[in-house]
Amino acid sequence: RLAKSDEIIRLAGFFGRTLHDLVRPDEPLVDLGEQLRAAAEKIQGPDQEALFQAIDDLQRLAEDYRELERIVHAPLRFNYPAQTTINARLDPAEFADAEAQRDRQRLGLGDQPVMNLRAMLEWDVGLRIFYLDLPSAVAGMYAYHAELGACLVVNHKHPPERRRVSMLHQYASMLVDRFKPHIAALARPTRKPASERFADAFALAFLLPATSIRQRFHNIVTSTNDFQVADLRRLAHFYFVSVESMAQRLEQLGLIAKGSWERISGANFAPREAAESGLRPQPINDQLYPERYQFLAVSAYERDEIGETNLAHFLRCDIVTAREIVANTLTSREVVEATGEERDVRLDFQKSLLAAAS
Repeated sequence: RLAKSDEIIRLAGFFGRTLHDLVRPDEPLVDLGEQLRAAAEKIQGPDQEALFQAIDDLQRLAEDYRELERIVHAPLRFNYPAQTTINARLDPAEFADAEAQRDRQRLGLGDQPVMNLRAMLEWDVGLRIFYLDLPSAVAGMYAYHAELGACLVVNHKHPPERRRVSMLHQYASMLVDRFKPHIAALARPTRKPASERFADAFALAFLLPATSIRQRFHNIVTSTNDFQVADLRRLAHFYFVSVESMAQRLEQLGLIAKGSWERISGANFAPREAAESGLRPQPINDQLYPERYQFLAVSAYERDEIGETNLAHFLRCDIVTAREIVANTLTSREVVEATGEERDVRLDFQKSLLAAAS
């Protein structure tokens, strides 16, 4: 016989799943968490339970992402770089610098700052990037599956500048060991393995291209005959990185003396006081799920493929907030050319722009 409604609800509770998980038509679930849990078991202490919870959250978000793609008939297209191997005869940091430059060229980024890094990695590379609350000592997690592709978790608790480095650290891990799940802890052994040194260097090199950094550094010194801490702060803000990351990169490139950051940080320097330096905050996207995930959920709702309850489930909020997200997503603030006045334009997500051109 068919299961009754109350029986389905009890089954969902018994298996630790949502009602939505049990009743939706779907292929067998993809398990991202098995090897991640094995890695988490090696991290002893109070942080382990929080890691297990984050792994479960990642599993369900990845499943929902795939379900939205199925509903809207919009599979994610992958544009991954080729895997690479770290040669033991090469310095991992120098090799990472070359690989970061090559990947920037592949993606058409040139050598200028990438402000919306998360969106670029999601749309142009095809990564699935989620922001979850991880233990403070953990920067992020990475897992790969043939159907889902690369799934990254970044610690939502960390500052935006740190999150950008964490994203690229996980991305670099995918370059050298695509099929191995990874949990990135901030506190690592004194002697890091070559893969970790590669990932650390790749992140800085991708965010701070050598040619661009040298040019701007030389411009500052040429115009002022000096390079002060204030210049370091402004340069870090321009590239949307922490002052520490910028100082480390300048040290790597031989533009300032080794140990400069230790001397600066030991002098009661407050690197996050951007407002007092006259610097505007950079735009931040700290949503739980990717921008594309939200667009898919709104599109499915607009097509009447899902109702409000499922919409709220996908968006991880209540129904009232889900309605607000739909309204904001479908509304664009535009300027009327004739008058210069601003007005809200309601967008029809289902309207084709190709039909009129044919």
